[in-house]
Amino acid sequence: MSVLIWILAASLLGGALSVAAAALFAFRVGAERVPVLISYAIGALLGAAFLEVLPEAVESGGAQLAMTTVLAGILGFFALEKFVLWRHCHEERCEGHETRPMGADHGRSGLLILVGDTFHNFVDGVLISAAFVQDLRLGIVTAIAIIAHEIPQEVGDFVILLHSGYSRVRAFAYNLVSSLSTVLGALLAYFAFSGMRAAVPVFLALAAGSMIYVAVADLIPGLHKRPELAATVSQISLIALGVATILASAALADRLVG
Repeated sequence: MSVLIWILAASLLGGALSVAAAALFAFRVGAERVPVLISYAIGALLGAAFLEVLPEAVESGGAQLAMTTVLAGILGFFALEKFVLWRHCHEERCEGHETRPMGADHGRSGLLILVGDTFHNFVDGVLISAAFVQDLRLGIVTAIAIIAHEIPQEVGDFVILLHSGYSRVRAFAYNLVSSLSTVLGALLAYFAFSGMRAAVPVFLALAAGSMIYVAVADLIPGLHKRPELAATVSQISLIALGVATILASAALADRLVG
């Protein structure tokens, strides 16, 4: 089997497997538990952004480029969310000016997380391709490590999509389409590896920016609607669990690659 076939199979199967595994977990959770799991999703997003994606962007492209891109990404996602909000805003009655229930955000959080996840999946494809070009065994192990690392983040993404008003079918379909950017990244990296390597830090930083923006701007404010002590303790515990899951999956990935 040629290296290109291995790359295509690994990137396609890797994206689909991580999405399917995350969906299996997320969809077994009742709708009434989705607001509770938002705290877990916040932890997974912030853990992935600050402990994995952003450090990798800094290491591969330098701190100045990474931080500038994250800042530009946050401002860009703010503008994108404003545009989505504007489309649903009437002249006199705008949903952004009135109290709204959990999940009634017209899909804004879900849209932003899908955009960021597409960037992240693209970079995963580049990494898979680079590993296979170097060594077949390293490529296989890298693909397995990426799948293991992606699952907890994908679970958080599914929870956010459900919270944002997407149906289970739409959430799965959109996440599956987003995972196809893994194949695109792998193919572009295989045929134009030197150029793609230069772009990796930018894509990573944009992905980190989307995770930070969605967690801080869209999800955390909703937690403040329940200020009672029991709810606060539960929220903090689930955020910590989300961060811990990212740390554990990263440690597993390191052991597989090592």
